[in-house]
Amino acid sequence: MADSIFRKLRDGGEEGELAPALTVEETVASPFALDVSCYLLANLSSSILAGKSKSEYILETLKFNLFLLHCRVFMKSSLLCRGLVLVTFSQSPSFYLQFLKQKGIFVSSSSKWIRVLDCYTDPLGWIDQPSPGVITEGSSLIKLHKCVSDLKRLFSSIIEAGREMVGDGKTRFSVAIDSVNELLRHSSMPLVSGLLTDLRSHAQVSSLFWSLNTDLHQEKVTNALEYISTMKANLEPFCPSSDGKRNALENLFLVHQDFGKGRFHIRFKLRKGRVRVMSEEYHVDQTGINFSPISSVETIIAATKSLIPKASYLVHFNLQLSEKERFEKEKVVLPFEHQDHGKSTEIYDGRRTLADGKTEATPLSSGELQADVVSSGKGGEIIYFRDSDDEHPDSDEDPDDDLDI
Repeated sequence: MADSIFRKLRDGGEEGELAPALTVEETVASPFALDVSCYLLANLSSSILAGKSKSEYILETLKFNLFLLHCRVFMKSSLLCRGLVLVTFSQSPSFYLQFLKQKGIFVSSSSKWIRVLDCYTDPLGWIDQPSPGVITEGSSLIKLHKCVSDLKRLFSSIIEAGREMVGDGKTRFSVAIDSVNELLRHSSMPLVSGLLTDLRSHAQVSSLFWSLNTDLHQEKVTNALEYISTMKANLEPFCPSSDGKRNALENLFLVHQDFGKGRFHIRFKLRKGRVRVMSEEYHVDQTGINFSPISSVETIIAATKSLIPKASYLVHFNLQLSEKERFEKEKVVLPFEHQDHGKSTEIYDGRRTLADGKTEATPLSSGELQADVVSSGKGGEIIYFRDSDDEHPDSDEDPDDDLDI
């Protein structure tokens, strides 16, 4: 499933469309967004060095002859991702260079496929001169960026670093931001979302991804970044049961035992507003993060249900009834409804007399009411007498036969 994200970022968007963007969300219980970012960074770097192209482009070119194949591959290759701009906030550039070296990807001063924008060393611009000897390998590829609160300048620095690799033509490059938590610390949310939107809208940006800790920000900040993204990856830890039967020590032991393991949920925004959800398991060890399919069907169902918001989270009151409340509800007598007391239902058609030889009611013109009606204590009744027996009723069936009127 993580390979699907990598392919989306590698292939980028079509010409004239916004670049695909990915948000990698982590929490305090599962702080492994950096491992996911390193995984994507290593795969993108290997793809750029190998010069891999889109699979659909290869299939299209096989339908043409040798001359058209050469021309089509040349036209399509100019739109592929040929470089990577890495913007570091949470880790130093040497950390990522050492990580790529461990993966067999060597970065030297002559490398033309990567540029590193260092926002980690001096984010506030307090250091006049950096300490000598701090960065040795690939130092010519690293550019120190000060005062990260100036997002217009940061945008220009990213585009300038990308054009140093691919030029000003149609060749594109990817942008990787290791963390936007530090960026949100120095700038407001509208400015940060504006920066990410401008990067997606740039014609030479092929793809874009960043990481975010959702526990550090309000829900509106998380929703705003998810709105900008076309993909969202969520890290969910394996949590112990919360049924209250296990004591705190056992819960602590299970959390420690399952730390570094969990589920990796991916949401893809498709065309016409559709959303596709995919899930798999992850495991973090000394070599990095590894992904594997979910083992059982029950786990897949539980993982899918965890992504659906519950109604109790959306309202501030309980929607369920207790047994006592349900019993009291059944005892309530609804107004204007037959209560099945054993009496037959009789429909009064407006004539002066009722069926079964009942006594004729006293006309209203006499000004006297029957004693039994007064003594019964029933109020609010409407008594209607037809003017003559020749007047036909509106219908043979009373539309209000289910009401006690």
